[in-house]
Amino acid sequence: MPAPKPDNPQDWPALGRALSWVDRPGNPMKVVWGLAVACALVLALGFTYEKHAPLAAENLPWFYAAYGFAGFTGLILLAKLLRALIRCPEDFYGDKAVDREDYPRDQLDIQDVGDGDA
Repeated sequence: MPAPKPDNPQDWPALGRALSWVDRPGNPMKVVWGLAVACALVLALGFTYEKHAPLAAENLPWFYAAYGFAGFTGLILLAKLLRALIRCPEDFYGDKAVDREDYPRDQLDIQDVGDGDA
Protein backbone atom coordinates (compact mmCIF):
# COMPACT_ATOMS: atom_id res chain seq x y z
CA MET A 1 0.00 0.00 0.00
CA PRO A 2 1.53 3.36 -1.00
CA ALA A 3 2.15 5.97 1.67
CA PRO A 4 -0.52 8.68 1.83
CA LYS A 5 0.35 12.01 0.28
CA PRO A 6 0.95 14.88 2.69
CA ASP A 7 -2.03 17.18 3.08
CA ASN A 8 -1.57 20.21 0.84
CA PRO A 9 -3.49 23.33 2.01
CA GLN A 10 -3.59 24.56 -1.59
CA ASP A 11 -5.92 21.65 -2.37
CA TRP A 12 -8.38 22.62 0.38
CA PRO A 13 -11.62 24.52 -0.31
CA ALA A 14 -11.49 28.30 0.20
CA LEU A 15 -13.24 28.17 3.57
CA GLY A 16 -10.82 25.49 4.80
CA ARG A 17 -7.84 27.64 3.82
CA ALA A 18 -9.39 30.73 5.44
CA LEU A 19 -9.96 28.92 8.75
CA SER A 20 -6.73 26.91 8.82
CA TRP A 21 -5.18 29.38 11.30
CA VAL A 22 -7.43 27.92 14.04
CA ASP A 23 -5.55 24.60 13.84
CA ARG A 24 -2.20 26.10 14.86
CA PRO A 25 -1.07 25.67 18.49
CA GLY A 26 -2.38 28.35 20.84
CA ASN A 27 -4.97 29.74 18.43
CA PRO A 28 -8.02 27.90 19.85
CA MET A 29 -7.51 29.76 23.13
CA LYS A 30 -7.41 33.03 21.18
CA VAL A 31 -10.87 32.16 19.86
CA VAL A 32 -12.12 31.43 23.39
CA TRP A 33 -10.73 34.71 24.72
CA GLY A 34 -12.14 36.59 21.75
CA LEU A 35 -15.61 35.19 22.47
CA ALA A 36 -15.23 36.07 26.17
CA VAL A 37 -14.33 39.66 25.28
CA ALA A 38 -17.24 39.89 22.82
CA CYS A 39 -19.66 38.59 25.48
CA ALA A 40 -18.33 41.07 28.06
CA LEU A 41 -18.68 43.90 25.53
CA VAL A 42 -22.28 42.99 24.70
CA LEU A 43 -23.07 42.73 28.41
CA ALA A 44 -21.51 46.17 29.03
CA LEU A 45 -23.49 47.65 26.12
CA GLY A 46 -26.67 46.46 27.86
CA PHE A 47 -26.16 49.24 30.41
CA THR A 48 -26.05 52.00 27.78
CA TYR A 49 -29.64 52.16 26.58
CA GLU A 50 -33.11 52.15 28.05
CA LYS A 51 -35.21 49.08 27.44
CA HIS A 52 -39.00 48.97 27.08
CA ALA A 53 -39.82 45.32 27.65
CA PRO A 54 -43.19 43.85 28.59
CA LEU A 55 -41.67 41.92 31.52
CA ALA A 56 -39.85 43.76 34.29
CA ALA A 57 -37.04 41.19 34.37
CA GLU A 58 -36.23 41.90 30.71
CA ASN A 59 -35.22 45.43 31.64
CA LEU A 60 -32.23 44.15 33.60
CA PRO A 61 -29.00 44.56 31.63
CA TRP A 62 -27.87 40.96 32.23
CA PHE A 63 -31.26 39.29 31.70
CA TYR A 64 -30.67 37.88 28.20
CA ALA A 65 -27.20 36.59 29.11
CA ALA A 66 -28.59 34.78 32.16
CA TYR A 67 -31.63 33.56 30.22
CA GLY A 68 -29.43 32.16 27.45
CA PHE A 69 -27.05 30.52 29.92
CA ALA A 70 -29.94 28.93 31.85
CA GLY A 71 -31.56 27.73 28.62
CA PHE A 72 -28.33 26.22 27.30
CA THR A 73 -27.59 24.55 30.65
CA GLY A 74 -31.13 23.16 30.73
CA LEU A 75 -30.68 21.81 27.20
CA ILE A 76 -27.47 20.01 28.20
CA LEU A 77 -29.13 18.48 31.28
CA LEU A 78 -32.14 17.44 29.22
CA ALA A 79 -29.85 15.78 26.67
CA LYS A 80 -28.12 13.83 29.45
CA LEU A 81 -31.49 12.65 30.73
CA LEU A 82 -32.63 11.69 27.24
CA ARG A 83 -29.39 9.78 26.67
CA ALA A 84 -30.03 7.74 29.82
CA LEU A 85 -33.59 7.03 28.71
CA ILE A 86 -32.91 5.90 25.14
CA ARG A 87 -29.60 4.10 25.61
CA CYS A 88 -29.69 0.50 24.44
CA PRO A 89 -27.53 -2.34 25.73
CA GLU A 90 -24.23 -3.10 24.05
CA ASP A 91 -25.49 -6.44 22.73
CA PHE A 92 -28.75 -4.97 21.43
CA TYR A 93 -28.40 -6.58 18.01
CA GLY A 94 -27.26 -9.90 19.50
CA ASP A 95 -26.17 -12.51 16.99
CA LYS A 96 -27.25 -10.35 14.04
CA ALA A 97 -24.52 -7.76 14.66
CA VAL A 98 -21.85 -7.71 11.97
CA ASP A 99 -19.00 -7.44 14.47
CA ARG A 100 -20.21 -10.60 16.26
CA GLU A 101 -19.46 -12.77 13.25
CA ASP A 102 -17.13 -15.69 13.94
CA TYR A 103 -14.09 -15.87 11.70
CA PRO A 104 -12.28 -19.15 10.97
CA ARG A 105 -9.09 -19.10 13.07
CA ASP A 106 -7.05 -20.69 10.28
CA GLN A 107 -7.85 -17.78 7.92
CA LEU A 108 -6.83 -15.01 10.32
CA ASP A 109 -3.41 -13.41 10.17
CA ILE A 110 -2.69 -13.55 13.90
CA GLN A 111 0.59 -11.95 14.96
CA ASP A 112 2.26 -12.31 18.33
CA VAL A 113 3.28 -8.83 19.49
CA GLY A 114 4.73 -9.94 22.80
CA ASP A 115 3.98 -8.51 26.20
CA GLY A 116 5.27 -5.02 25.48
CA ASP A 117 8.59 -5.38 27.35
CA ALA A 118 11.11 -4.54 24.66
